[in-house]
Amino acid sequence: MDAEKQARQLDADACYRALTARDARFDGAFFVGVQTTGIYCRPICTARTPGRDRCSFFERAALAESAGFRACFRCRPERAPGHASVDAVSRLVASAVRRIEEGALNDGNVEELAAELGTSSRHLRRAMVSEIGLGPVELAGSRRIALARELLRGTELPITDVAFAAGFTSIRRFNDAYKASQKMTPTEVRRPGTVRRGILPGGLRIELDVRPPFDPAIALTFLEARALPASEAFVDGAWLRVATVGGRTGLVAATPRARSVVVEVTAGLAPALMGIAARLRRVFDTDVDPTVIAAHLGQDPLLAESVAAHPGLRVMGAFEPFEWAIRAVIGQQVSVAGARTVASRLVLRYGQAIEPAFANAPTHAWPEPKVLAAADEVDVIKLGMNGARARTVLVLARAVADGKLVLDRGGEPAAMMAALLALPGIGPWTAEYIALRALHWPDAFPAGDLGIRKALGGASQAEAERLSERWRPWRAYAAAHLWNRKIP
Repeated sequence: MDAEKQARQLDADACYRALTARDARFDGAFFVGVQTTGIYCRPICTARTPGRDRCSFFERAALAESAGFRACFRCRPERAPGHASVDAVSRLVASAVRRIEEGALNDGNVEELAAELGTSSRHLRRAMVSEIGLGPVELAGSRRIALARELLRGTELPITDVAFAAGFTSIRRFNDAYKASQKMTPTEVRRPGTVRRGILPGGLRIELDVRPPFDPAIALTFLEARALPASEAFVDGAWLRVATVGGRTGLVAATPRARSVVVEVTAGLAPALMGIAARLRRVFDTDVDPTVIAAHLGQDPLLAESVAAHPGLRVMGAFEPFEWAIRAVIGQQVSVAGARTVASRLVLRYGQAIEPAFANAPTHAWPEPKVLAAADEVDVIKLGMNGARARTVLVLARAVADGKLVLDRGGEPAAMMAALLALPGIGPWTAEYIALRALHWPDAFPAGDLGIRKALGGASQAEAERLSERWRPWRAYAAAHLWNRKIP
């Protein structure tokens, strides 16, 4: 399927109506290329609305670029929210797109990616072109260019550093690719004097736009209630954490705002910036269309009041899925505060330490699976867990470290749930909670959760499960509304 055929699948008249209204609900859902300027924009762009006959509509920014359009400097398409739903494409393509957007092809190749997904490179390319109009190499190139645009406009990084931070392996390839895509050189894009200073000394700064409505206060409240002091901190409205991504460890800062999340990373994490941005989109659930979910859940009398008060409530996801899988086990029949204490000890005992970037900065990353898998059971028990729970933590860590369990949110839900439930010490509540937080499945629902059952008037697990059927396929968001009645 070529880009023109892909573009024709959109309802062009509906897209134009959204464009003329600058309807933020469609931000990231499509892009408009203007024939007379050769520029493509988001539907919220404040530039003068072009005539209908001058517009071509594209589902993805990369499709607009492949059709010869360059990105608008005013609305910054590289910051637009992405596609949250995996239902529009096959799980193979959804998993491939997600991994590419996390930087899988920056250090690897298509053959390796296809092998990880259990298919051939030829079939992967054919499936992606058929379903989204782009092959893996083309999509990866577009994401690199998008990140480079953001760095060129928002940082003072030398162009060579921009190239490598965006995933290019040489400055020559970067210059050639950028000029071919954007019709100008990287040097011509720079705008001196526009850099905003951030929280992290010498850090890189980018901005990710959020599809509204979005309440940053609720997001920060969630994070603060569960923060581990050794690995997380809060400074001037920003959430800081020590992160290990792609074998590199450093500090990440995320400042949620009403329309965006400002992201900063220390210089050592620059090559992992693409993956970090993708992870933070998952943490803050930036790509979901909250109006669709609110329209569905708001019809239920049990949820109507909460939905009306918080129509943009998100399901907060995991920066590191393995972390939240382990924390789900630690949190079995334990309060949030109690689970936080034990998890903090785990981080201090097994997490990689870094030099503090400034006073009171976090210093430890969450332990890698292979490190925790090698831990002694007695030592884990001493952190404050009983023997059964400590054994479950170790079994889970070993399953992930050995590759027997892959915590991939693009996996088949039934198979993933079965794999989790097969591990000793993991029951339905733990499996569903891992699916909700770590895997970010929109229909996960831990019906046995005490907080959910209390919010439902003391319902039994069976009754909570029965009531949740009418909230499909957004049961995770229904759970968020039930929990939000009292935070945490």
